[in-house]
Amino acid sequence: MRRKFSLRLLAAVALTCTSVGAYAADDVKVGLMLPYSGTFAELGQNITNGFKLAIDQKGGKIAGRTIEYVELDDESAPAKANENANKLIRRDNVDVLVGTVHSGVALTMARVAKNTGALMIIPNAGANELTGALCSPNIFRASFSNWQAGYAVGALMAQKHKTAVSLAWNYAAGDEQTAGFKEAFEAGGGKVLKHLSLPFPNTEFQPLLTEIATLQPDAVYAFVAGAAQVKLTKDYEASGLKDKIPLYGAFLTEGTLEAQGSSAQGMLTALHYADGLDNPKNQAFIEAYKKAHGETPDVFAVQGYDSAQLFIAGLEAVNGDTSKKEDMIRAMENAKLDSPRGPLSFSKSHNPVMNMYIREARGDQNVMVGIAVEALADPSPDCKR
Repeated sequence: MRRKFSLRLLAAVALTCTSVGAYAADDVKVGLMLPYSGTFAELGQNITNGFKLAIDQKGGKIAGRTIEYVELDDESAPAKANENANKLIRRDNVDVLVGTVHSGVALTMARVAKNTGALMIIPNAGANELTGALCSPNIFRASFSNWQAGYAVGALMAQKHKTAVSLAWNYAAGDEQTAGFKEAFEAGGGKVLKHLSLPFPNTEFQPLLTEIATLQPDAVYAFVAGAAQVKLTKDYEASGLKDKIPLYGAFLTEGTLEAQGSSAQGMLTALHYADGLDNPKNQAFIEAYKKAHGETPDVFAVQGYDSAQLFIAGLEAVNGDTSKKEDMIRAMENAKLDSPRGPLSFSKSHNPVMNMYIREARGDQNVMVGIAVEALADPSPDCKR
């Protein structure tokens, strides 16, 4: 009697273990390593919202497999990036690592992904190195490179002006975006009279604005971010330069138009997304995002959404079998996505190929008024894989 009970117990335990194992096998784990606190918390949340929306539109399952999320706050702390990325890959066994906003954190994540072979999708960080010297078959970017952002603004300004001054924070993103700007502006026949810089995150712009007034360029290209965007445009207007020497940038009015007030109105920027972009996919995306979150999506939500669309393309191509990593990667390389930003494909370095739009600041929106560059691909000369 005791033996029969033991056999039944063993059978029950075995059945339970089998069921647990089968359930785990049914889940695909997505590691979201993004900023959920601090300066970039809103960007991290919008990326997350966009990613999950794309999955939800598939019923929460891809190729019959349920998507499970493991969220980790990267705190925008490069010093913690190695430990955090390894936790997600080695402890949590995620099938894809999605991150992040801060380029310093993303660079470390990419090194971990390259060393471990883990699939990684970058939903924001623009550092050129991510799809340059650090490029790898298993690393994709669904946002932009710093070179692309600067190059698009340079192409826009070359259509209108002959001379310019550039102004940027003296750190990697500022240097890379300014280099892209200069390349396009001078290729279009323009001349950069001088580059002005200040240490990150310094916002004492007045001495630089005085120098701009002395140099009298046709226009100014600028790269700063966040609250510094607001201070720069307000200082620029207060100095009397706004109506004399037009100010341009890429993200310069992104997410800050309300705070910038009159200082940004009418300003032209160039970026891969514009508010209310008139295509069927974007209109449907805006409606779905508003319904889910009660607010209008921004470019960061779009980048999160497209990160998920790219992963979906890979997972569906292998019928959900994540062990077929090479086939997944091949499908992602060849993906042609219907994005809210317009047609989206990927270069040999796995960087986005996309239209860069001319946007005009009108009220609280950056409205598309033209295309600066069609299907812009970063040449990624340092990608040697």
